[in-house]
Amino acid sequence: MTLDPSTIFAVFFYAFAGVLVVSALRVITSANPVNAALFLVLAFFSAAGIWMLLRAEFLSLALVLVYVGAVMVLFIFVVMMLDLDLAHLRRDFKQYLPIAFLMGAVIILEISIVLIRSFIGTSTPVQVLPEPIAANNTQALGFFIFTDYLFAFEIAGVILLVAIIAAVALTLRKRKDTKAQNISEQVAVQSRERMRIVPMSSDMGAKQTKDSNSGADK
Repeated sequence: MTLDPSTIFAVFFYAFAGVLVVSALRVITSANPVNAALFLVLAFFSAAGIWMLLRAEFLSLALVLVYVGAVMVLFIFVVMMLDLDLAHLRRDFKQYLPIAFLMGAVIILEISIVLIRSFIGTSTPVQVLPEPIAANNTQALGFFIFTDYLFAFEIAGVILLVAIIAAVALTLRKRKDTKAQNISEQVAVQSRERMRIVPMSSDMGAKQTKDSNSGADK
């Protein structure tokens, strides 16, 4: 008995989609942040499997290597090492529910517009690529990024750069329990300030030697 390739594709697609939906729901409903992070890793793997079925190999491997292999592993270690005050995090949860629902509605509306414009009434590709480029998913993606979507790609890079600078600026705050170098003071130091000669009488040195010898005998 041979199975139809379309049937195998449908089985794997619905399996990955079901795991993705369940794990995504567990991410936002799990009380333990470590469990939520692990469910997010499972959601990333499921999304990577769906992209692999859709022949988007580059996006699938990038999702596994970048997000699962680096970002989420680092996030899990940070969550496990931090002593999170869950009571404090849940205290103002209801206060931000209206804003959360509003942002969720905006995101759903944007995704709906993109899906409607992309799939409804579209039976052929928007832009037909040459055969050598169309046969390679990674090459086709690079072709579109650096031709038609170059400006949007640069804007996304600037936004990420601003986010990185903001994160560094927020963490650079002065603390009493930390030590830091003052480069200007180190450069401006004089040679006479590197060593200080303290005058000491000879009997004081002999007394210290005698005390150290007596301590060693004990």
